[in-house]
Amino acid sequence: MKVRIMYFASVREAIGHASEEMETQATNLAALRAELVARGGAYAESLANGRALRMAQNQVMADEASALVDGAEIAFFPPVTGG
Repeated sequence: MKVRIMYFASVREAIGHASEEMETQATNLAALRAELVARGGAYAESLANGRALRMAQNQVMADEASALVDGAEIAFFPPVTGG
């Protein structure tokens, strides 16, 4: 399936671009994240399991068990803090 991935804040800065489209065999967000981490380098560092990271699918917050939908927009971003 094909998905569009958006990266925000420190994730975007680490990876070096704001978005990309990719073909994936992943069936859920956990598998997609693992596929990206397997690329190594900045992907592995910024998307590693155990790092505080939020995800959304089609602009709706989602957890790693959420099933991927063909053509979906997936967003990865660090938790927002501030006052």
